[in-house]
Amino acid sequence: MTDVLEPVSQENAEPFLRNHFKGSLLGPGDAAYDEVRAVWNGMHDRRPSLIARCTGAADVSVALRYATASGRAVTVRGGGHNVAGTSVADDAVMIDLSLMNGVDVDPGTETARAQGGCLLRDVDAATLAHGLACPAGVVSHTGLGGLALGGGYGWLARKWGLTCDHLLAAEVVLADGTVVEATEDDHAGLLWGLRGGGGNLGVVTRFTLRLRPVGPVHHHTGVFPLDTAVAALAGYREFAEKQGVDLHAVATLKRAGHHDWIPRRLRGLPALFLTATWFGDPAEGPARTAPLFAAAAPDATLTRVMSFAELQALGDHGEPHGNRYYTKSCYLTDLTEGPIAQLLDSTREIESPLSAIDFEYLRGAISDVADEDSAFPRRDAPYICTVSAQWTDPAEDPAHAEWSRRGVARLAEWHYGGAYVNYLQDERPGKVAEVYGTARYERLAALKHRYDPDNVLAGNQNIPPAAHPHG
Repeated sequence: MTDVLEPVSQENAEPFLRNHFKGSLLGPGDAAYDEVRAVWNGMHDRRPSLIARCTGAADVSVALRYATASGRAVTVRGGGHNVAGTSVADDAVMIDLSLMNGVDVDPGTETARAQGGCLLRDVDAATLAHGLACPAGVVSHTGLGGLALGGGYGWLARKWGLTCDHLLAAEVVLADGTVVEATEDDHAGLLWGLRGGGGNLGVVTRFTLRLRPVGPVHHHTGVFPLDTAVAALAGYREFAEKQGVDLHAVATLKRAGHHDWIPRRLRGLPALFLTATWFGDPAEGPARTAPLFAAAAPDATLTRVMSFAELQALGDHGEPHGNRYYTKSCYLTDLTEGPIAQLLDSTREIESPLSAIDFEYLRGAISDVADEDSAFPRRDAPYICTVSAQWTDPAEDPAHAEWSRRGVARLAEWHYGGAYVNYLQDERPGKVAEVYGTARYERLAALKHRYDPDNVLAGNQNIPPAAHPHG
């Protein structure tokens, strides 16, 4: 790497880039430019000045050093799935990791080394061949990097913990272009910050992940009209707060679709969907999930045993690339009559058939991790609620965004505090500090001062470097 770390100035930045960058470089005039700059959320139609399609850590180092020497802002794209569109910005250098999607699995140690541009489906494809998986999100075209660095809720979170809890080590390109390996023994503070601190501290080009054994699961969903939803949600609360870690129950409020199993009288109308997934012996699944529906009988149910790969891809069709998304989220203290009434009112106001309100009971293995062991905040939050607007017509942007904002605001009386950093979008100043809390935020700001003192990596839910860091 000594040739890469030669001095770079504004005068020689362009030759440095051309001589040392091994991947491909795209500008506004290139054929693939529009395709590569496009991100999942169609609201963010931005035009970077340069897209650096990296092939490894050395390319990332070159691109970072070029950008800083030429005075250009930087964004980093892994999967491009962040709702706030932080991976793309006008006139910036986009460091595109999407070509870096290799995964090496060691089944003996139950670990994997995944490059920074992997999507969740890349990791699953490699690990599931050995009956193993890293707990991760619920949409397989999500990028591993953004998800893991911000936390990583998913189907297995209550059983095994968050994605960031499974980060054993990381190859990181720092803002000045140097490459380090963050482990428990070397750059341990950096590793702590990568476990939930977002993309503030460096560009992760390789994740070393702990894996968990997985197999077929029993999946059970029931649909309810809104006039029976209050009783059904009371049953959900009773079930979810007592469920063992081999169970995970989620609730969704949305307009019912036109699938064959949905009764015709409910199709197109606001409805409640309750789902329980059992990760133990599938033969035990029906008995384990049936109590979710004891308080109120669903109008229809869908039960099946599916592979873990099928479970991980269940959300893919509902969140396609290019649609417009606006998401607000909060943690809730409880799911009593008050918040239930507000959630149902928001459901009645849904205008887009693509929008939804999702909530689920958390804790389990998430809260078993000591609070000081990672940068991820609010491990003890009982519930998470996400009000997700989705639509296709740009003219409807204000109405759908307002529905999402209103849906979370009307729950203010029951907010637990904080928020999930991966769902932050369009936030007021100070929100990121509020999310992390004073002590954790100050520690992250001190790490930022050490590893990125000039805030080169600001295209994220940013934590500026501390002016006077402690220690």
